Amino acid sequence: MESCTREHIVMLPFMAQGHLIPFLALANRIHTTFGFTVTIATTPLNARYLRAAVATHAAGPSHIHISELEFDAPRHGLPPNTENTESLPLHLIVNLFHSSTSLETPFRALVQQISSSDGKPPLCIISDIFTGWANAVAASCCTVNVTFTTCGTYDTAAYVSLWQHLPHKHKDTEIDPYFNLPGFPNSCNFHVTHLHRFMRATNGTDPWSRFFQPQLGSSLDSFVWLCNTAEEMEPLGLDILKRYTNHPVWSIDPLIPRGMTSPGVIGQHTGREPGMSTEICLWWLDSHL
Repeated sequence: MESCTREHIVMLPFMAQGHLIPFLALANRIHTTFGFTVTIATTPLNARYLRAAVATHAAGPSHIHISELEFDAPRHGLPPNTENTESLPLHLIVNLFHSSTSLETPFRALVQQISSSDGKPPLCIISDIFTGWANAVAASCCTVNVTFTTCGTYDTAAYVSLWQHLPHKHKDTEIDPYFNLPGFPNSCNFHVTHLHRFMRATNGTDPWSRFFQPQLGSSLDSFVWLCNTAEEMEPLGLDILKRYTNHPVWSIDPLIPRGMTSPGVIGQHTGREPGMSTEICLWWLDSHL
């Protein structure tokens, strides 16, 4: 175990609860399974939340470290003390996405500091699918980047293909509202009304496209992809994503933080109670086996 703890992994989640929680669960699993030290890098307010979550479940000294990255919300057109999608109006969320690219410089400095302190580069960086710039950081710090998508494989593949190709813009969807996605079987038809209104309005030069197209494209340069799903649940989606990324894609089972299914705990993590009970969700999943 002593030799294992010398290995160090640096994580970079996106600034949203639906990303922070799975990243923390993955960090716990990596340390429990392999004994590696894990550093999660995020903005100060998100770091405060993660430290509280780590302290809640830590039985002793933790090998999961939380490092703060300098972030100035008003500089990016965001309200003061805004570092998360929680309670942020929809029209400002695109500002938060663009602001995340400002973390590249402090994140690179952190990885360099860890490399100097450990006497070698981290084993790898595990970055969010929305932080494709982490590949450039990994290359400059002599390590590799692994992309972690906190969603399943089918929806991840559809999301990436949609933003990269905007296929609904290449036909008159008022005449024929169905379209195909590059990388998907022809039998998979998508309907334009299923897209969010922001997606339907994109043209490749709008603020949403200017963020998602380069970041998702850069994520395709990663060494390997991790997906928050189980292969048995999504065999088709896993195959599609492997072919689309042309990289290994490892399903790591749905990541649920310890104690998350206990009554009231989900609300503590997310700030709101779920719309349905855990029992109903499990019943629905079991009915589709």
